Amino acid sequence: MPLSVARYGRGVERPGGRTARVRASVLRAAGDALAERGFVNLDLGDLARRAEVGRTTVYRRWGTVTAVLTDLLLEMAVESVPRADTGSLEGDLRVNARLVVKTLTDQRQGPLFKAVLGAATSDDDAAAALTRFYLTRIREWAPCVTDAEARGEIPPGTDAEEVVRAVSAPLYYRFVTGTGELDDAVADRAVAAAVAAAKAGVFSRANGAR
Repeated sequence: MPLSVARYGRGVERPGGRTARVRASVLRAAGDALAERGFVNLDLGDLARRAEVGRTTVYRRWGTVTAVLTDLLLEMAVESVPRADTGSLEGDLRVNARLVVKTLTDQRQGPLFKAVLGAATSDDDAAAALTRFYLTRIREWAPCVTDAEARGEIPPGTDAEEVVRAVSAPLYYRFVTGTGELDDAVADRAVAAAVAAAKAGVFSRANGAR
């Protein structure tokens, strides 16, 4: 499932002294610029100005705006919220889905993700970076499903990643197309549908789920 649940910018500074501070400043500036202006208007010189970092430093470290975007997605994956553990599949996935909705409807994060999705449609490196980001999120949440299988909530052999994708697909559809509300009620309905399908064996690997 493409899970856009990153919480980039929580103020967590990684070790590494000035290098880490420069990276954090530039990536924060990149997130702001993407949310405000989109990928096509992203410019390394502007990022250096926003981050109050020397242009030479930015060009030497990243070289291209796609490289900055790739690094931003890597950081977002690292900073993303860990999976929930409520003790039930529906409870876990509901937390997940509501967090997706919260992210996509956020005043900063929503435009940021639209810019990233737009970049992925026109730039192969951006698309590869986005794929890596979402695979990280899918694998973070897949244990919600495998744990439910171990508890006997769903049939053995359920494809965990397909269940997670099934939750987010209708949320992203509304986000990208702008058709219909995007709120907790929609999130809960997507979860209920995915859980019902999982219990019915729809996502069984024996049925050809991938």
